Amino acid sequence: MKIDRIELRQTKMELVSPFETSLGVENYEEHIIVRVDSEGISGWGEVVVEPTPSYSYETLTTAWHILTDFIVPSLVGKDLPDLASALAQFAWVRGHFMARAGVEAALADAFAKSKGLSLSKFLGGTRTEVPVGVSVGLQATPARLVEVVGEYLKDGYKRIKIKIAPGRDIELVKAVRKEYPDILLQVDANSAFTLADIDMLKQFDDYNLQLIEQPLAYDDIYEHSVLAKELKTPLCLDESISNVSDTKAAIALKACTIINIKPGRVGGYTESIKIHDFCASVNIPVWHGGMDESGVGRGGNIALASLPNFVLPADLSASKRYYKKDIVEPEFELNPNGTMPVPTGPGIGVAIDKQELEKVTVRKGSFKKA
Repeated sequence: MKIDRIELRQTKMELVSPFETSLGVENYEEHIIVRVDSEGISGWGEVVVEPTPSYSYETLTTAWHILTDFIVPSLVGKDLPDLASALAQFAWVRGHFMARAGVEAALADAFAKSKGLSLSKFLGGTRTEVPVGVSVGLQATPARLVEVVGEYLKDGYKRIKIKIAPGRDIELVKAVRKEYPDILLQVDANSAFTLADIDMLKQFDDYNLQLIEQPLAYDDIYEHSVLAKELKTPLCLDESISNVSDTKAAIALKACTIINIKPGRVGGYTESIKIHDFCASVNIPVWHGGMDESGVGRGGNIALASLPNFVLPADLSASKRYYKKDIVEPEFELNPNGTMPVPTGPGIGVAIDKQELEKVTVRKGSFKKA
């Protein structure tokens, strides 16, 4: 497959409502959409960076630099037989996982289309639908949180994840559990706590949570292993896991019993599958996290989440959970049974709404061999 041209678009899409976590409040998602053109085929991917280095050190500015100055030039004009050969062109780039993942996603979409395969089949997926949940941001009051959770349950979501932060933690869980004693419920701290908060964190054991996600520092594994010994509730790591080596360390130290996989965080589908496969080999379940992707990234995420060891509900909600108008057709919709259908068409299985994409584009670059 010859890489004829690569296009980058920085996009700014307004969320249907502000999304607040311990890291701050988001009103828009600003990502980079990657298009790879090869012999009449276009592959699409999404770089899930943010304007600020809050969740990750990567930002829109750093990703644009790494893409335009290093990764894209390593690919344009090359004739590459498979995905592994394409990834080898920029394997020397250290870090910058989100930039790399967005390009890998576009390449994988193009290679899958060239073979007439859905991205799910191309990656080794086995399921036709993926169980999904919904992530609920911090709300003004516990009562308002309960109302929002109720609205999502009416939509059909079978698992609820609520964000927590210091001073906005156990009371939120109490309120939701009182109203909905039997739902699948988990909490996500986004690294907001320390071991000094251990007494509060131990209170979560009374509320039958599916898991507590990343309560301690974003780059920590060891202290999570200390905390895990004190809790009955399973711990899940997110930000701490950047590759399969981190995964092996976390499991060996018993820092968690569940792993969240986000291809943007770990550098793409290839590393995600390594983590998935290792966890499967040691009976550790994984689930797919989300970064408020547009339908471009969501299509790829659903394909990845169709692999067999993604056994817990994913943060891959319907398009309308995030945006009034998505940039793909058809938009992603929830099945009545709380699952998301895995697209069966070639590649990510949805078409790009180019008119809508143009509306949300704030910067564009096109690259081809001179």
